[in-house]
Amino acid sequence: MGLTAQEIEAAVAAREVAVLELPLGDAAETFSLEKAVCSHGLFMMAPNRWDSVTRTFSRPLRLSNDLDGEGEPSSSVMVRISHDSSFLQIRVYGNSALSREHEKSLLHQVRRMLRLMENDEKDVRGFQEMCKNMEASAAVKNFGGRVFRSPTLFEDMVKCILLCNCQWSRTLDMANALCELQLELQHSSPNSSGSEASVKIMENQKAKCEDFVPKTPAPKETKRRHVTMMKGDDLSRKFSGVEQVLKMDVAAKVEDGKHVKNACQGASCEESDHCNKIGNFPTARELYMLDEFFLAKRCKLGYRASRIVKLSQDIVEGKIQLRQLEDICVTRNLQSYSELMDHLKVINGFGPFTCANVLMCMGFYHTIPADSETVRHLKQVHAKNSSSKTVDRDVGEIYAKYAPYQFLTYWAEIWNFYEKTFGKLSAMPYTDYRLITANNMRPKGNQINKRRKLI
Repeated sequence: MGLTAQEIEAAVAAREVAVLELPLGDAAETFSLEKAVCSHGLFMMAPNRWDSVTRTFSRPLRLSNDLDGEGEPSSSVMVRISHDSSFLQIRVYGNSALSREHEKSLLHQVRRMLRLMENDEKDVRGFQEMCKNMEASAAVKNFGGRVFRSPTLFEDMVKCILLCNCQWSRTLDMANALCELQLELQHSSPNSSGSEASVKIMENQKAKCEDFVPKTPAPKETKRRHVTMMKGDDLSRKFSGVEQVLKMDVAAKVEDGKHVKNACQGASCEESDHCNKIGNFPTARELYMLDEFFLAKRCKLGYRASRIVKLSQDIVEGKIQLRQLEDICVTRNLQSYSELMDHLKVINGFGPFTCANVLMCMGFYHTIPADSETVRHLKQVHAKNSSSKTVDRDVGEIYAKYAPYQFLTYWAEIWNFYEKTFGKLSAMPYTDYRLITANNMRPKGNQINKRRKLI
């Protein structure tokens, strides 16, 4: 069967590549792409992909930088970032004629992810100077001082919600599911905005469910299909059709959506495979019209779905001004920290741990987000019997001398411990990221490293 006109057009576009260069300037002395990317678990979460063979980083980025979700919907492009001695090369696939605004947006997102803003370089040099003055351990000195984050504050905020109260493997699954959903939302109606596509999917779901309920009972399912039907409680009865309806809606668009699979054929096999499976991380505008029960079921988010939908709604409706928050953190001091904390702590679902993680992403390193992983670390590395009640006090006592870089010192120790247990994380296959669990880090003699060490 021959290719359609749309498929031919997509195949031609896929071979179009724009190449941008981002000069590192003074940061060239301190910058390593590998260390800047492979420095926090956020780099392991979809849609990010580090290629350990080519030492390049790939993910979709948006052509516009609409922080507050007020502008027109923006398409995504797959980019691959590589590091030369004095600059970064950014290959943009499927678009060889970028406007100046598009280039500006893409470069801003890259700078944000890799901590290449002016304040970031000051922090890196300040941290390295502190390491010399404090005679820090080799693990802390070698850390680098840059902690990977997302291209947008919204993505950081949602991913910080995904970090709460669950195993790392589930966090990875939830992030991946959100990116898969974004692809479905985007291409369920190619000419619609994200919100319109969301509404269309929800309307289809409601219409088909209303059509279905009054009629004859559903036929008895086989064991294979019974897994998706769940139990017969009220919530499952209400939303049991959601996943199937979404799949039917997407399946109906397969022919129209083939250009998604072709869009990366001009890139490497690794990038093409990555692009085929998931989309970009969804924006606030793409999520704010979704029903929270639909989102919880589709992406297995649990209680987090209502928090993410409410966050998205507040951003799109202007109740939360992300641009204002980003502007406040340009000046990093205790006053701006307190001002940002006042904004964050009133957001639904933003407790101390989530707020501390978001503020770390925004460049405040004097506070350590403490959880059960912190308790484990203090016990295994510092021989400190801490608990959930004492952990904040304990980290304060241990890391106070490293001010204002307490988090960077703590995280350098954490990262070093992970690499001692699992091997170099930048060389770990992405399929093994889910093995980084508390259970696999418990001391079990020499057997644990022989069985679990990956590199």
